[in-house]
Amino acid sequence: MKKFALVVGASGAIGNAIAKRLAADGWSLYLHYHQGRAKVEQLIKELTNAYPEQEFLMVQADFASEEGADRLAPQIYSLQAIVFAGGHSYYGLIEDTPVSEMDKLWKVHVQNPMRVIALLSSKLRKNEKSHVLFIGSIWGEAGAALESVYSAVKGAQHAFVKSYAKEVAYNHILVNAIAPGLIDTSMNQHLNEEEKQALYEEIPLARAGNVEDVANLASFYLSGQANYVTGQIIRINGGWYI
Repeated sequence: MKKFALVVGASGAIGNAIAKRLAADGWSLYLHYHQGRAKVEQLIKELTNAYPEQEFLMVQADFASEEGADRLAPQIYSLQAIVFAGGHSYYGLIEDTPVSEMDKLWKVHVQNPMRVIALLSSKLRKNEKSHVLFIGSIWGEAGAALESVYSAVKGAQHAFVKSYAKEVAYNHILVNAIAPGLIDTSMNQHLNEEEKQALYEEIPLARAGNVEDVANLASFYLSGQANYVTGQIIRINGGWYI
């Protein structure tokens, strides 16, 4: 039987890389997007050509809206894994952060993911083993100046992972988070070259990670080789935060 995973945020750089790696591992995929329809259409074309025996389905929902999860859930049928790779960030002082941005960050990273899980948990329970995997952040543990709200919602993701893992362990649902450090994506486009070099000097491996690094780790935790791991925040940051 085909095994299906939902990749939330498949139009983003990390979500795209995770989708490609999971497809290579034999997963059929629901590929979620909000506005990046063209990117997901291209991704589906590539994956269908490479893996014609698997299924790749496009699903749409706006996780910044109150109804995001309720719109997404009815589009999902058979399901064995959910990967939350969607994102939204805001860079600025807390006193300059609009309430609308605070609300959006909460809905995208916490409220709608939790609601999706609530709506789809019965499907996950039908499997001998299922997975929920969040792409968290180093800032959910260490905190970042000028990204206080983003750090707060990523910290909330991490706390949810730890508590939900205990709640569903008896259902054989494994719940974990990957917490990337500096990854070379458009989310870091506000950094100029001088600022990037200064960061590289702080990182023991002296470079940013790439999206494939994150995708490879996601692949491992959904592979069946980590079935005694749950409730963990797995760091992938080049030694930047230990």
